Amino acid sequence: MTKRPEELALMAESGRLLASVFELLDQTPLAGMSTLQIDTLVERYIVDDLQARPASKGQYGYGFVLNSSVNQVVCHGVPSPSEVLQGGDIVNLDITLEKNGYIADSSKTYLIGAVEPAARRLVQTTYEAMWMGIRAVRPGARLGDIGWAIERHAKRNGYSVVREYCGHGIGREMHEEPQVLHFGRPGTGLVLREGMVFTIEPMLNRGRRGVRTEADGWTVVTKDGSLSAQFEHTVAVTAAGVSVLTLRPDERGMMGKMKIAA
Repeated sequence: MTKRPEELALMAESGRLLASVFELLDQTPLAGMSTLQIDTLVERYIVDDLQARPASKGQYGYGFVLNSSVNQVVCHGVPSPSEVLQGGDIVNLDITLEKNGYIADSSKTYLIGAVEPAARRLVQTTYEAMWMGIRAVRPGARLGDIGWAIERHAKRNGYSVVREYCGHGIGREMHEEPQVLHFGRPGTGLVLREGMVFTIEPMLNRGRRGVRTEADGWTVVTKDGSLSAQFEHTVAVTAAGVSVLTLRPDERGMMGKMKIAA
């Protein structure tokens, strides 16, 4: 479950490369693009420019590089040529990357054009909730501390936390132990140890937390049709606290603001 220093170094490299994928997307005008066009753009960049492997493609029979979850889609949205992003949409792009045998996993919810304030607030709160969870990571803390920090922030802001999907250990395999729930009680669950690597990826709904899977077997949506947002980082437990392996350059200020070890 824990990673050796040389493994952590390789995972940090995968995380750095994956962060650069989101830098590319940050500079890309997503409005007017189909989610399939975004998938193609990301695949070409990972394979041709980064000389890496998009780890999601072929995993569990999935045929694409990323998940594109628009508006009421909670997670696992499937890229499509007919799904074109329009002003006012929010879209979570969830991407994995493998380099030298080790996988990193991260996602970001993008605001497309002029987004209504209520949607913008949901996205911002979800981002903050992820960081609340990251802030709870340190040797000797417990998994329940992470879930409690996330759920508390969501509830304080009037949002529900999806319970059917969770963070996970990661390394040579995309999904390893432990499972990292985004709800819980402080002081409960597995004790965190230096060298553990896992994802923190809360999904918050504007309405109720109930979800359902559509007929394609992948796409998960809110039962009540309300908006949903998600953010994700891959983190490692360090002697000093936590290292965010998929940290993007624009987030370096977050580390100091949240008083988390880089």
